[in-house]
Amino acid sequence: MTEKTIRIPKKEMQNALYKLLINYKFTEENARLIAKTHTESSLVGVNSHGINRIPLFIEYLKKGIININAKAEKMETFGSIERWDGNFGSGVLNAITCTNRALALAKKHGMGLVALRNTNHWMRGGSYGYQAAEAGCISILFTNTQPNMPPWGGKDSRIGNNPFIVSIPRKGGHVVLDMAISQFSFGKINDYKLKGEKLPFYGGWDDNDQLSKDPESISKKERGLPIGFWKGSALSIILDMLATLLSAGNSTYRVSLNDIETGISQVYLCIYPEVFNDTELQDRLINEIIDYTHNVEPIHPDDKTYYPGERSSLRKAENLKNGIPVNKSIWEKIMMLS
Repeated sequence: MTEKTIRIPKKEMQNALYKLLINYKFTEENARLIAKTHTESSLVGVNSHGINRIPLFIEYLKKGIININAKAEKMETFGSIERWDGNFGSGVLNAITCTNRALALAKKHGMGLVALRNTNHWMRGGSYGYQAAEAGCISILFTNTQPNMPPWGGKDSRIGNNPFIVSIPRKGGHVVLDMAISQFSFGKINDYKLKGEKLPFYGGWDDNDQLSKDPESISKKERGLPIGFWKGSALSIILDMLATLLSAGNSTYRVSLNDIETGISQVYLCIYPEVFNDTELQDRLINEIIDYTHNVEPIHPDDKTYYPGERSSLRKAENLKNGIPVNKSIWEKIMMLS
């Protein structure tokens, strides 16, 4: 906590966002879903894709980038695979809809895939990983984005940081991997910029083509550093190809032709593990992996290892008790938008 940070109770934040969205003509149900999604993201410590995104979201509404009244609709069906069109509606609402549809297909066929085109930013992709896990399904989800990383060896951005999510339901706490293919998402880079802090590791290139930890320098031209260097670059390209081909939608190249990121492509793949009829075995195998990972001597005595999603659960418990840490200027800006 710093002088720039205040704590807002979950209920207060969710109610404030709901009222704001009602003022911008969302239906009560849609305002509730969007407000809940942004609040839950902030609750687990991902302000970059929760509360901090609200001012930009409202700006996009005003510019007509996001169609308030649009609904995702099914365009083609191929058994357990479907193509949907988001009609440039809210990325959050489209993601919830397509996750639910992939879940329904998985519970009918064992596996279900929905490929979505013409949608907007889904905010925190992990939200839909948890949605799938709560419904008892494994999920593999990903999206392309505007170009914000150079392909390895290149000078200018041509590939996206294409977030990738994998979730596995578990009684003792769902396992949820939620990561951008850049070392830091640009929302997280903006978090550090708001706090006036440097990144803990290199996050991209500055104007002098040098790797930098300065969020301001990296943000100027949006040249993020791929995870694993050339490996992350290749993974980004492959995910863009898959999202584009499966949805028959826009690639990162075509998204780049817009002044603002819109019309992106996404994939929602769900698997229903109960078809195997060995739930106890599955639980035992997952816990065996977690226990083995936990049971390692840390490099630093005060550290420990975590499975994907574990730290988010700990932050959620802390923030439910103490309130959600929010940048004071962001909260004031949101209050002025109401």
